[in-house]
Amino acid sequence: MENMNSVLPALILISPLIGFFINGVVLPLVYKGFAKTPANTAGGVATSFIGLSFILAVISFAKLSGAGGTNPSLIINCFEWFNFGGLNIPFELRIDKLSCILVLIITGIGTLIHMYSTSYMHDEECVGRYFSYLNLFCFNMLLLVMGNNLPLLFFGWEGVGLCSYLLIGFWYTETEKANAGKKAFIVNRVGDLGFLIGMFLLFRELGTLSLTEINSLLQNQEMIAKIMPSVTLICLSLFVGATGKSAQMPLYVWLPDAMSGPTPVSALIHAATMVTAGVYMIARLNPLFELSPIALSVVAHVGAITALFAGSIAIAQTDIKKVLAYSTVSQLGFMFLACGVGAYQTAVFHLMTHAFFKALLFLGSGSVIHACSGEQDMTKMGALKKHLPHTHLTMLIGSLAISGVPFFSGFFSKDEILYSTIALPGGVSYLFIIGVLTAVLTAFYTGRMMSLTFYGDKRYSHEVEHHLHESPALMTFPLYVLAGLAALGGFLGVPHLLGDYLGHMPHYLSQWLNPVVPTKTLPLVGIKIPLHEGLVMLGSSVLALLSFLAGIALFKKNLFVKDLLSAFNPIEKILSNKYYVDELYDMIIILPVRKISEFSAAIVDRYIVDGAVNGLGAQIKKIGSGLRVLQTGDIQSYALMMLIGLLVAVIFIFKVLF
Repeated sequence: MENMNSVLPALILISPLIGFFINGVVLPLVYKGFAKTPANTAGGVATSFIGLSFILAVISFAKLSGAGGTNPSLIINCFEWFNFGGLNIPFELRIDKLSCILVLIITGIGTLIHMYSTSYMHDEECVGRYFSYLNLFCFNMLLLVMGNNLPLLFFGWEGVGLCSYLLIGFWYTETEKANAGKKAFIVNRVGDLGFLIGMFLLFRELGTLSLTEINSLLQNQEMIAKIMPSVTLICLSLFVGATGKSAQMPLYVWLPDAMSGPTPVSALIHAATMVTAGVYMIARLNPLFELSPIALSVVAHVGAITALFAGSIAIAQTDIKKVLAYSTVSQLGFMFLACGVGAYQTAVFHLMTHAFFKALLFLGSGSVIHACSGEQDMTKMGALKKHLPHTHLTMLIGSLAISGVPFFSGFFSKDEILYSTIALPGGVSYLFIIGVLTAVLTAFYTGRMMSLTFYGDKRYSHEVEHHLHESPALMTFPLYVLAGLAALGGFLGVPHLLGDYLGHMPHYLSQWLNPVVPTKTLPLVGIKIPLHEGLVMLGSSVLALLSFLAGIALFKKNLFVKDLLSAFNPIEKILSNKYYVDELYDMIIILPVRKISEFSAAIVDRYIVDGAVNGLGAQIKKIGSGLRVLQTGDIQSYALMMLIGLLVAVIFIFKVLF
């Protein structure tokens, strides 16, 4: 491995931290408070510093592209962070060919979202606080992907969790939004406990938490034999952490509620960066997960079930952001399905394309909400195409990409995932069938979203119609950039079968990732039911296109899911109420905990804790009252007591000595 020591990783990391400090400390002092900081000033500072990180990330990409060696990397050991009991943890940052992709996504899409936010949040109070949180979030996310050891990764992991709490609950004066922030924070802590357990077990077995050393040790057969008895437990513990951060079952419930935060927050945290941390962690530790087929099977099955489950819920949602939220959960399930079948490169590929089209769709939904005076209910929209031509065009591109329509970005990564499941030994499996059903649902609910929002008859009020307007250039420019990426980004991963017809175009992403995330060898066809990759590609494309068009056509004339499923009312009710999972959690977890808390407050705290404290105080008070009789104020009495005490002391000493 060739290492090129460089300060670039440190500069990339520290840049948004400086922006956080300026917006969080300097500008409030200058303008005497967050509320008085101008939105353009705060937004300009925040955008400039994350933009600087993006420029440095591009330079890092260029350095890695031109570097020799089998696995070039940019490494800087900033200082010794922790050294105790044989555990040495340096503050070491590393950019290799895997983390470089994530750094480009975080800084590039982050810059666009910061720019968009400058206009979107212009009229909000305390906008300086908002931008300081955004910069701090980017700092922690960069630390997560560039940290060269698990504790440093975990520090960033926890940092993005804290920032998501602050950003989701940005409008904390509204109870519902404050509760959404708390829910995200608490649910993530459940998953983080699993991550910690996995990290402790890994250190016990290998004696190191350095990512470089872990992957190196796992090339040694003796070390593999040593870790094998506990490798499944380690991998499953780490995956529990991933289910929390990346919103997989059963810990996905925080992400839909997180839509209570500002829309740019949804685009940054819940589309392009934080929720993909679990996928990145598994891809980074792929040599470890490869040792446990059981753990990989769990990852694949949880991902597949989550993808189908969340996709079915998205069909019946009327809030445009909730549709995209459940879509995010579903697409993350797709990524874990890819990881579970060993297609780590494909998972990273879908992570990248998802960042493009989902950030675009979230920002596009923000443009719609902005135009509709804050309205998020799609049943109160319709016919917005003529009023919002730029938003409509860019969201249409994003919708075609997520639906997997050729030749938009989602088509390439989705097809790779489906073929990765079917190319496993054994041929067609139920995982492939679940993947196809999920892809069909994705295209259908995306077409429905576009139809209810932009087509058909208008359903908005006269007051909303009076204020309808296209978003300003500062918001539409990021939409067009993301639309371009959503349309063309997939050509970085053209499959070999299709590449031969496009002038022998290579799979650039696979070539780039091979030194870090090796390609898993898969047979060309299945065994039980031989399906050629071309047939899978053609079939999934036709189904996606038909499903997308069906979603548009069915909901164009004021038809809603309740009308479509009128003959199956219980199904519609279950879907619209999200399978009652939140109610189930309330019943089996929240309500019992609340009852125990109320009992503890009323009985344990009042009669045992307070009783013990008050009882002890009462007894001391009684003793003090009894001793008060000795305090007469008479000097002769005090002299007599002193004499008696002296005689007792003399007698005691005499008995001890003689």
